[in-house]
Amino acid sequence: MSMSMGGVLHRLFDLSGRVALVTGGSRGLGLQIAEALGEFGATVALAARSAADLDQAVAHLAGLGITAHAFVADLADPSGAAALVSETLARLGRIDVLVNNAGTAWGSPAEEHSQEAWLKVMDINLNGVFYLSQAVGRAWMIPNRGGRILNVASVAGLKGPRPGATGTIAYNTSKGGVVNMTRALAAEWGKYNITVNALAPGWFPSKMTKGTLEKRGDALAASAPLGRLGGPDDLKGAALLFASDASAHITGQILAIDGGTIAT
Repeated sequence: MSMSMGGVLHRLFDLSGRVALVTGGSRGLGLQIAEALGEFGATVALAARSAADLDQAVAHLAGLGITAHAFVADLADPSGAAALVSETLARLGRIDVLVNNAGTAWGSPAEEHSQEAWLKVMDINLNGVFYLSQAVGRAWMIPNRGGRILNVASVAGLKGPRPGATGTIAYNTSKGGVVNMTRALAAEWGKYNITVNALAPGWFPSKMTKGTLEKRGDALAASAPLGRLGGPDDLKGAALLFASDASAHITGQILAIDGGTIAT
């Protein structure tokens, strides 16, 4: 019995023969997710703005036995998204999994927040997620009646900043938009056998969070029920679940990966 069940589970999580497109995939959370999907057999297409960072990431993944390809892309406008999808399909032939991870942040009190900074955050964090999801849906997932979309939102999309913290109104707003876009797209595209889910990470070390964690990392870790920040493997299990057939009956869901912070 146990062998048979194990066989079923291995098959459900197996991504062999599938292509996963991961934006912001050259470092941080995107690279962590790419490691997980690649380890379970996916060919990984990494998209980011820096060719040098992408080349380093592809080499890192190759060292782990993972086949990865680099795609330089700026996803803040629809033409960039469409071009990335066209190039990925031309080179790799399919896009079974889309991980919308690229993001940016801006700290400013709401009353002083510049329009330029607001638009930049929205263009990358919210508009870019929609443009790329739409492009992948149109070009591959809808015609082929299937796919997995995984959006990387944030616990900041589920709540506001703590009192006294640097204002992050644009980041909170954009990630809140990603949370409900996940639900809305899941509702629309279920008929095509496309699942759409989101991860909502808490505090993880990254280029984006470095400044905050240098100042307040210990306090932020202590405020989590599990007593620590996110680590280099902590997104992997959830990402694999949502990218694979193991989540075939899960869509429109938001999973916080934050050491329990949002629960308290």
